Amino acid sequence: MSEGEKGKLEFLSEAEEIIEALGRDLVLLDESLRVGPPDPDIVNDIFRSVHTMKGLAGLFGATTISQLTHDLEAKLDAIRLGRAQLTPDVLDLLFRAVDVTHRLLVAEQEGKEPPVEQLEALLQKLRGTKRPSAAAPASEELDLDPSIFAVLTEYEEHRLRTNVEAGLRIYRLRVQFSLLTIDASLEQLKAMAKPHGEIITYLPTGEGTGADSIELDILMASKKTLIELGELLGSLGGTIIEVAKRSKRPAASPTSEPPELPVIEAGTSARAAAEAAIERPGTRPPAPVRKEAERRPQRTSSVPPPDEGKIATVRSVTQTVRVDIQKLDRLMNAVSELAIVKSSLDRLFERIRPASSDRRGIAELVRLSRTFDRQLEAMQQGILEVRMVPLGQLFERLTRVARQVGRNAKKQFNLVVTGAETEVDKLIVEELSDPLMHMMRNAIDHGIEPAMRRLAAGKPEVGTIALNAFQKGNHVLIELEDDGGGIDTERVLEVALQKGLINPADVRSTSRRDVLNLIFMPGLSTRAQAGEISGRGVGMDVVKTNIAKLGGVIDVQSEVGIGTKFAITLPITLAIIRVLVAEVEGHTFAIPLANVREAVQLSESDVFTVDGHEAMTLRGSTLRLARLSSIFELERGKRAHRSTKKFVVVTMAGSARIGLIVDLLVGGQDVVMKALGSSLRSVRGFAGAADLGEERLGLVLDTPSLYEEIVASDRRRGTVARPNG
Repeated sequence: MSEGEKGKLEFLSEAEEIIEALGRDLVLLDESLRVGPPDPDIVNDIFRSVHTMKGLAGLFGATTISQLTHDLEAKLDAIRLGRAQLTPDVLDLLFRAVDVTHRLLVAEQEGKEPPVEQLEALLQKLRGTKRPSAAAPASEELDLDPSIFAVLTEYEEHRLRTNVEAGLRIYRLRVQFSLLTIDASLEQLKAMAKPHGEIITYLPTGEGTGADSIELDILMASKKTLIELGELLGSLGGTIIEVAKRSKRPAASPTSEPPELPVIEAGTSARAAAEAAIERPGTRPPAPVRKEAERRPQRTSSVPPPDEGKIATVRSVTQTVRVDIQKLDRLMNAVSELAIVKSSLDRLFERIRPASSDRRGIAELVRLSRTFDRQLEAMQQGILEVRMVPLGQLFERLTRVARQVGRNAKKQFNLVVTGAETEVDKLIVEELSDPLMHMMRNAIDHGIEPAMRRLAAGKPEVGTIALNAFQKGNHVLIELEDDGGGIDTERVLEVALQKGLINPADVRSTSRRDVLNLIFMPGLSTRAQAGEISGRGVGMDVVKTNIAKLGGVIDVQSEVGIGTKFAITLPITLAIIRVLVAEVEGHTFAIPLANVREAVQLSESDVFTVDGHEAMTLRGSTLRLARLSSIFELERGKRAHRSTKKFVVVTMAGSARIGLIVDLLVGGQDVVMKALGSSLRSVRGFAGAADLGEERLGLVLDTPSLYEEIVASDRRRGTVARPNG
């Protein structure tokens, strides 16, 4: 790979992170706009992110992205400087701009043509708003000491003007920080000060106690009085003064000087502060602010450093590296090869162990083998942890989609997100994006009712959509739930009969759950006309197929008038899985242990027929059976197991279970699953292939899709499968 290609990959990776940060900040900005004026800190963060993106795009020749971010930056600059208002329509425009930027980024990554029409339309809107004339300089407009403005940026001057016009007091807080903890101390200062006002700027004084500390003047706007602020920020250990305002009375004689406002040591009690203020004559000449440090003991801040990991310092940022996931795949493959070699060594050891008389040597080999196992497991776990990313990255995109779809559909709802910190394999997050986007659109368009209909039904005017995630063993559960109108099962059954998706003779014996699962059948829709947002609702079959490709299952529960809940169960990772190796007619299969409930020995006398398919009684309930030899039409191979004994592997497909009949159980094994070639990729029932060692390859079963294939086969034969929970 050339240096140019490496640089482009670095740009794409960093740009993707910026897009995620922009989406997250826009959602926060939307929330702040709903309850009051926009948070200036968030606006400024968005501006800085767009500015960074513009610079990166220009550096790496991404012209279209550079052009868009240039105009977006200008719009944001006008907003943050008060030259343009942030209305809901403008916020929509910002969301669209970030979305188009992401599409341009994807086009750049895949070498495709950018969406030119969308880009041109967006650029026209970004440039279309006329800027109001620039405000007069704050030094002329406001009754403040002009010396304050000499070191302020245009944005800081705007924030100062805005706060003064709003009637807030302006304070200068002087503190000293150790250079070793400057980043952490500033973060803690911001956290302490933000609830009580706005920090406008940080100004180094040029003074301090030496090379190991720095003194800052911090300009802050607040409604609090000087005494109140002194007590609230007491732990900082500095001094606070209220900045003097210029008098509007006629100019005094050259010898007269403005009165000095009280100087309060941070942490001073209210009584002591009041006494200090009273004792100061209003006509005393003021001491220069920079000399205040000379009148008090010089010290570093008493702010304790935060816990490691909670606040990113400059040093911690430099220790973060980006790793191409393909490199992790190669590393995982190498670890897998080590595991195979280890298994081969174990089998060789078991063969020579009975013949060896060196007990001490055997004991040492056992000890080394166990140590090797522990280290190998630690390596696997370490690589898996590097591949894991929080679902919050995906949930933030879903939040943006939900907001836009809700506005287009004129639906009112609250989106409640929990479990965003839950981690899964990065590849799963990427592949899960489209299915969840489709489901979110359906929940808004098909689920949440219009406000008037909700009120008529006795529901709150504003609906609720809940997006939840949590880990359960080696799986992650993702739930998407709405309190909308629910799924009309009678209508679903009617349409399924019209389209021939179900045998009329089976209607009476079809359970409500089976009817709900019909929404995952290709082509089923209860809408006569396509909607603008989610069409006719067709596409849940694609959702189910995509989730099955990830080794997951999707289940649905719904009640008319109450709402609908979709539950997706997924493995945490696809990189390495634990499987149960089994043989059928001499062919080797690997069944993911995450989908295995138990395995039992089978006697043919225990098998009986129900509704045209084989079953057995297990722990008091009927278990549907399926012979892998029949499903895959296997011929007896040379290595076929000759024993009359057979085994049943009880596997789970969501809440349904089915028993797979196999000839031999070989044992459990960790494997790295590989994608199938083009000739087998379209065959349902297989998730991939794995190297099992000793020149053996095994097909990894996709038990959810295998179950679906069995059910579909039953329908073709005119029978209905009876899954057991």
